[in-house]
Amino acid sequence: MKKITYVTKNWAKLKSAQLILEPLGFEIDNIKIETTEIQADTVEEVASHSAKEASEVLKCDVLKNDSGIVIEALGGFPGPYTHYVDEHLGMDNILKMMDGVENRNAYFMECLAYCEYGKDPVTFVSKTPGTISLEKQGTHGWSWDFIFIPEGKDKTLGCFEDDERLLMWSQDAYKDLAEYLKNKN
Repeated sequence: MKKITYVTKNWAKLKSAQLILEPLGFEIDNIKIETTEIQADTVEEVASHSAKEASEVLKCDVLKNDSGIVIEALGGFPGPYTHYVDEHLGMDNILKMMDGVENRNAYFMECLAYCEYGKDPVTFVSKTPGTISLEKQGTHGWSWDFIFIPEGKDKTLGCFEDDERLLMWSQDAYKDLAEYLKNKN
């Protein structure tokens, strides 16, 4: 069984990786360290930089993740700045920015960066399509969970319990990572 060291402090990211990758034959180990979160125009750049830094510090192969909510009517904003926007503006202000906007299309983008020690990271991207709600809903999750309605649903992620919510995100990046690793061996 191939072991993957997932560098994250986010229990939901760790749980997602375990739910998807462990049945495919991968053991998910977790280490919590601080990495520099650069300001960049894509989540791929942020995840890659963090994965490379973590791999160099830990001297092993690592998995790192970055994600963001991409809102079509706002030109892709907040995208890689989602965490910063959540801390400084909050989702209430995102909803204010969307007041009167008909196009509420959005997607949650997640980038996994796998970095073998001494090499450059390889990235895998998932996109979960949906829309931005008219108002905050729910009591589960955090941040954009209260304003993002996944495609095929009629309420926000914040209205679903953790175990159900975790399965609503696209699993493409994890599946692509697993395929990549299996083909490498």
